[in-house]
Amino acid sequence: MSRRFGSVRARATLGATFVVAAALLAAGAAVLLSLRSSLTGQAGGQAERTARTVAAQLALGTPYDKLSSLDDDERVVQVVDANSEQAAATEDLERISGAGTSVARAQEDTGDDTSEEPGEEPGQEPGEDGGSGDPDDDSAQDSLEPGEIGDETHFDDGSATVDGDTADYRFADVDVRDPKKGLLTVYAGASLAAEQSAVRTALTVMLIGFPLLLAVVAGVTWLVTRRALRPVEDIRREMAAITAAAELTRRVPEPDTHDEVARLARTTNETLAALETSVERQRRFVADASHELRSPIASLRTQLEVGVAHPGLLDVPGAVEDTVRLQRLAADLLLLARLDAGEGPVAGARVDLAALAREEAAGRPDVAVEPVEPESVEPEPVEPEPVEVAGSRGQLGRVLANLLDNAHRHARSAVTVTVRRAGGQAVVEVADDGDGVPEADRERIFERFVRLDDARGRDDGGAGLGLAIARDVAVRHGGTLTVRETPTGGALFELRLPIA
Repeated sequence: MSRRFGSVRARATLGATFVVAAALLAAGAAVLLSLRSSLTGQAGGQAERTARTVAAQLALGTPYDKLSSLDDDERVVQVVDANSEQAAATEDLERISGAGTSVARAQEDTGDDTSEEPGEEPGQEPGEDGGSGDPDDDSAQDSLEPGEIGDETHFDDGSATVDGDTADYRFADVDVRDPKKGLLTVYAGASLAAEQSAVRTALTVMLIGFPLLLAVVAGVTWLVTRRALRPVEDIRREMAAITAAAELTRRVPEPDTHDEVARLARTTNETLAALETSVERQRRFVADASHELRSPIASLRTQLEVGVAHPGLLDVPGAVEDTVRLQRLAADLLLLARLDAGEGPVAGARVDLAALAREEAAGRPDVAVEPVEPESVEPEPVEPEPVEVAGSRGQLGRVLANLLDNAHRHARSAVTVTVRRAGGQAVVEVADDGDGVPEADRERIFERFVRLDDARGRDDGGAGLGLAIARDVAVRHGGTLTVRETPTGGALFELRLPIA
């Protein structure tokens, strides 16, 4: 169960259901409040119209028994005189409560038409510790002229008992001065039964409909997320199969869409392709390294076995040469392994490429380091200006040594090294006067164990790792290593590194 609810689909379904539930609760509450307010307002309007109709009749001196609204079954009306005593009321009206005044009530069945509220003395006028209003309201009532109706209407919620049935009403009270009877207050109430019925109906619909709607939302979200995540499950299943079978040639299915899942599938396939290339490269590297190591080891073993059987025939110089070759090959393989592991230059270290080029060229009679002369200075022999880069002195020295060794093997007579600045880069050019590199092979020569002079014996050439090491070191230092043709047809290797 915990695993199921820990899935993306379950979390999405729960989240969507929760959001919709919160929205429905807020919307339902707003609808109920709005409905209740609207219907209560309508009932208040009806009560006010009834109160003012009765007040208009009283202002004209209409007798109580002739008031037309007293026999309305939908509304209740009560007329209270200045002594807070009931003067007229709807037929069968027994009691009014909560109508804005504590004395506005129908007479009880006792028949005592002169009953007064506790604390009220007989003959006390409204506003003298009794009645329904404050002093300001009393002054407003006293200012009414005979036959005049008050402008203000007061509203309140209460209940009324008619013929034994008690119901809720919305009451409105209006003051009027009868020409003969003096100041009167008309209380009219409109039933709130319709409002309560509508609210109950709406609440019942919400209580039944909202759970059903939430169930529909949850179901639809579950199905939609299931369909949306199906390609992800296909990718996961295929990746599990690839891992179990260790078959990097397989690829995950890519959906025919342009969404995040499709981009995930494409990225996964690109990663698988990169892994396949890396594994294949490592496999070839191990095979080529084994092949390259086997030759000097076999030669050295043969010489030592011959020396054991016939000491006079031991070729010591040849054994030393094979040992040195084996040692260099092992050093190259170790450096490549460190580069593949991500070894980079030491942060903060600086190397003067001009000085390093002179050091590597020393002792090589066919190598000339050419200085770069400023255009504003007369031509004269000068030393190359310092060109500093950030990096490892040992690794950059290895790059220059490998480039010089390669140029020496292919040059006819001379090798030229030039160190200069070009914008924000340091440029080292190693040129020879040999046959050059065919354009089709100018990238392939930087691959490991690749040699274009396969016709020569392996003892005359390297193992095909020098240029691969040189490019890997250049890339690790944030630079590039390329080859092109010199004006005379030879090969020109160009190393570019960022200036420190």
